[in-house]
Amino acid sequence: MNKKTGLQVAMVFVIIIISLWFYLKYFTKSLEDVKKNLVIEKIDENQNITSTYIDDINYVSTDVRGNKYQITAKQAEIKVENSDVMFLRDVVAFIFIKDSDTVKITSNFGKYNSKNYDTIFSENVIVVYPRHKITGEYLDFSFLSNLGTFTENVIYTGEKTNLFADKIEMNITTKDTKIFMNDARKKVLIEGTK
Repeated sequence: MNKKTGLQVAMVFVIIIISLWFYLKYFTKSLEDVKKNLVIEKIDENQNITSTYIDDINYVSTDVRGNKYQITAKQAEIKVENSDVMFLRDVVAFIFIKDSDTVKITSNFGKYNSKNYDTIFSENVIVVYPRHKITGEYLDFSFLSNLGTFTENVIYTGEKTNLFADKIEMNITTKDTKIFMNDARKKVLIEGTK
């Protein structure tokens, strides 16, 4: 066997081992439903695997209080150098709060940490829960503390109120909310609706 053929066989073997490792790491913990996932690995010119792509991912986590967090995406990219973080595309997340309302979050992109469940949603972020809607460009959400921080073009729409601000911090469990402007000289704009 020549060196080139031996290297190709070794690379195929390495790809199979890494794929198996990703499968066992991400799909045997709390992954409930995976629909025909397509795993693609990006290899650079030095034959080093840099990223793995997984289609149609669905990840579910539950905290000690009984709250459940489900996040799905059309595609997840996992970089080899930090396999606990997934970069997501076309994201939909649900927060099922025990004895309370369900919160739905959608965005074009997301960054999900599988160790602490922290998620950053970006571009066209929409949060919907009964009679309330918040839109913006960036949401940093911590499942463990149930705290979400919305920034960039934030608009809150309620039953009789529209609110425009630079930043909204919200505790998902208690619904306690803080509303800010970045410049203390500016005021939050509130519009009443009929």
